[in-house]
Amino acid sequence: MTETGRRPNIVFILTDDHAAHAIGCYGSVVNRTPRIDELAHNGCRLDNCFVTNSLCTPSRASILTGTYSHVNGVYSLFTPIDASQTTFISGLRDSGYRTAMIGKWHMGHGPGHDPEGFDYWDVVPGQGEYWNPTFIGVDGRRTVEGYATDIITDLAMEWVESLDDRGRGGDERGRDDEPGQGGNEPWCMLVWHKAPHRPWEPKPEDQAMYEDPRPLPSTFWDDYSTRSVAVRRTAMRIADHLGLEDLKTPPPRGLSYKEEAVWKYQRYMRDYLACVHSVDENVGRLIDWLRARGDFDDTMVIYSSDQGFFLGDHGWFDKRLMFEESLRMPFVLSYPRRVAAGTTFDGIVTNVDMAQTILDAAGAGHGGQMQGRSFWPELARAEADETSGDDTGTDNPAHTDNPAHTDNPADTNNPADTDDGHNPAGSEPDRNPVEGFYYRYWENDDVIHKAPAHYGYRTDRYKLIYYYNDGLGLPFTGFFRYPPEWELYDLEADPRELHNVHGHPEYARIGDELKAAMWREQARLGDAPHPSQSVPAGCEDVPVAEVGELPRYRWLDPGPME
Repeated sequence: MTETGRRPNIVFILTDDHAAHAIGCYGSVVNRTPRIDELAHNGCRLDNCFVTNSLCTPSRASILTGTYSHVNGVYSLFTPIDASQTTFISGLRDSGYRTAMIGKWHMGHGPGHDPEGFDYWDVVPGQGEYWNPTFIGVDGRRTVEGYATDIITDLAMEWVESLDDRGRGGDERGRDDEPGQGGNEPWCMLVWHKAPHRPWEPKPEDQAMYEDPRPLPSTFWDDYSTRSVAVRRTAMRIADHLGLEDLKTPPPRGLSYKEEAVWKYQRYMRDYLACVHSVDENVGRLIDWLRARGDFDDTMVIYSSDQGFFLGDHGWFDKRLMFEESLRMPFVLSYPRRVAAGTTFDGIVTNVDMAQTILDAAGAGHGGQMQGRSFWPELARAEADETSGDDTGTDNPAHTDNPAHTDNPADTNNPADTDDGHNPAGSEPDRNPVEGFYYRYWENDDVIHKAPAHYGYRTDRYKLIYYYNDGLGLPFTGFFRYPPEWELYDLEADPRELHNVHGHPEYARIGDELKAAMWREQARLGDAPHPSQSVPAGCEDVPVAEVGELPRYRWLDPGPME
């Protein structure tokens, strides 16, 4: 809240698969995003924001609930959310906010899975379509002509303007449970886009802007030497696994294997970046609309994506793996009344932390089972700055310089400090910075991408990954299990993650410390290690969570998910 007691309006723009390294303020070398950059210029850019399960549906559930997948029950693309759970939206609504969900929900549909806790919702079913999309709301299903990114933005602005028109009176798609309260309540809307998700169908005029070739990533021809078999088994190579739906036309005849791979990369990047261009334009539409209303300074505008994405890095597209390009989420926040302009924050935060941060910024209470920590105090301008009119932000713990993003800055030599950083379920958010965070991807050996199930622990400098290669019977996982494998990366010496140093004698102590830190963090969060992992030295007395009941799919007797 501001010194006047006014709570912020909130616009949370979430895209699907928008890599941080395809955003100008994060140092993109392949495109420009001037309107997203404008949010960063007017607020704060987070340089170490990470996803805890790099897959669309689970990440969205973690953002909403402030919990890991094993707590909210959304493990994969095929485990829909129990929408009755406490979310930051239900917390905002309980504290007097008007709330709306517009765009890509992607966490299941039908009773118990459609959005709950919103005054208004209007969403695309499943992945949604780019052109003439279908929407589902409380009034049923309809088709809206036009381009999805434009339409979602239109609907978002129309909803807020409908609040201006009707005050607290409600209509057939809203609630009317507090008559006579007027129309001055703060509002929060989720503007969640389909773009730039596969199969990348841009507007023709945007596509024409990206016909020129883009530079190949330095790791495009990665041969995966030293990496695990699990990583090499993954089916995400641009050269081999993009289909005609992605490319729109067959490759020219007569190309060599490498020439064809480069041609596919350029087609992919052309369409992907053109979809991003439309997103950027629509971010600008929202900024301009807020300014015209006189609301920009008092509105917290967040721009993020549900995870990162490979843009030819290591030869891949898609996400899922715990490599940096998949793991990193863009996150910029503008709220001029409270957050100093042009700042950056390099502390480790995750998508699980977003719910409590938003509630903190709105002065609302925190949900009972939320596991994250609020990083709002580290972003918010001190009261002394606000009341003095000093816009320099020099008292803000976030940095005031705004350099282009660089690869994994590493400034700590203690990778495995075992102090708590996140918030145990049910308590007030921890204000202390974290030394590392826990990651887990569950959808093992799926039929499309064949990505391995794994969990890991990342600090400022090091990353430890355990590929346990077992789907545990979860929906859409493969039939087979594979031998477990480890990877360890020194992000200071090897920011591109080309050299797995697990098993190297000089990293033995670091590896042992990271295994112990991961085991303790996993236990603290209530997740269970895979049975194939042995107990790390020094962790014999750490209580281990029991494996909870997992949703399962009967391959030989297909039926509804249990």
